Amino acid sequence: MDPVLPIAVLSVLIGAVLALAFFGSYFRKRSSEVESISKPELHADQKKQPAKPAQNKKSHAKPHSDKDHNKKHHPLDVNTLKGHGDSVDGLCFSPDGRSLATACADGVVRVFKLDDASSKSFKFLKINTPVGGPPVAVSFSDDASSLVVASQNLSGASLYMYGGVEKPKISNESGQPSKVPLPEIKWEHHKIHEKLGILTLFGTTASYGTADGSAIIASCSEGTDIIIWHGKTGKNLGHVDTNQLKNNMAAISPNGRFIAAAAFTADVKVWEIVYSKDGSVKEVSKAMQLKGHKSAVTWLCFTPDSEQIITASKDGSIRIWNINVRYHMDEDPKTLKVFPIPLGGASPHYDRLSLSPDGKILAATHGSTLQWLCVETGEVLDTADKAHEDFITCIAWAPQAMPMGDKKVLILATASVDKKVKFWAAPSLNAS
Repeated sequence: MDPVLPIAVLSVLIGAVLALAFFGSYFRKRSSEVESISKPELHADQKKQPAKPAQNKKSHAKPHSDKDHNKKHHPLDVNTLKGHGDSVDGLCFSPDGRSLATACADGVVRVFKLDDASSKSFKFLKINTPVGGPPVAVSFSDDASSLVVASQNLSGASLYMYGGVEKPKISNESGQPSKVPLPEIKWEHHKIHEKLGILTLFGTTASYGTADGSAIIASCSEGTDIIIWHGKTGKNLGHVDTNQLKNNMAAISPNGRFIAAAAFTADVKVWEIVYSKDGSVKEVSKAMQLKGHKSAVTWLCFTPDSEQIITASKDGSIRIWNINVRYHMDEDPKTLKVFPIPLGGASPHYDRLSLSPDGKILAATHGSTLQWLCVETGEVLDTADKAHEDFITCIAWAPQAMPMGDKKVLILATASVDKKVKFWAAPSLNAS
């Protein structure tokens, strides 16, 4: 064997050992450098971690902050009724003002018991409407124990009357409250306006003339027809046609004498419900027209005494009409007052109107804006620019002052696409 070969192999082995020793020292040094750099970051992260619970605490506190904001963002904002799963499209107070029914697009009608407008929570009854279409409007019939519900789908609109909506809890022998039976359907009608939907559902107690005090309800379709129903029996009492291309809404006077419709044209048509001597409805006849607006009337409401009508139009004005005239002798209704609608924009108009039970304050909405006006002067008493987070679908005053703490106040209820119902206190008439 060549003596040079072992020497060469030994040299290679010695060189490899030296190289490993050098690079091992180098990598250990780099590792220590990396560790010395990364440790402060790790310590910094560890120092930051205690701040996380505070951040979580802040997020937990946020709903309370929102709740307080919802309650206090406007001085007249009294309360918010939550729990609806979708847009609230209809609401109605019971005649005694102690219940509020809501129609929600989640398919449920809720009947809230109102002991105090400022309560932190309200007991309510859930009524699941029949499968086939969500409820769109509600109206109490006779008293707080009967409720008429309008629902609709692609095939048309239906009406259901539920009995037993409010029944007292009777204690059994053991002293415990017995189970209250669920509300049941007393009568129902389907495709009442053929395939058209229902825009509004207004009910009242017929007290004019020889009327027998029964509840009557007017359903207004999105077409041109309006039907009057007997609340207790569901009987069709009469039918009118506005012949004005399409309806915007229709209302019935508090005493059950008149029906008025706001439609596509500028004129408002009014019909009279004529009662027989036995108290039943004899006929529904054309009475008068309110002429004076220059554009379509978007909404109207009667005064509590049923002698005047307040209209809001796309012409930017509000008109108050005297309808207590001898129209049988061709006496025309008279315009008592004209007010400009106090909203900005090129075409200011109101979507909804509701008059307080004392007839002094007019509540009006446009989109998510809510205003209160003095009926006597037309002055703005107050404005809530963002009363809801979305479009306001309906508004209604409680028929009488409601308890709120140690006092009683007039309360306005508003519903919206934002899934909420709000209570508002009436503003002071001295606010203007």
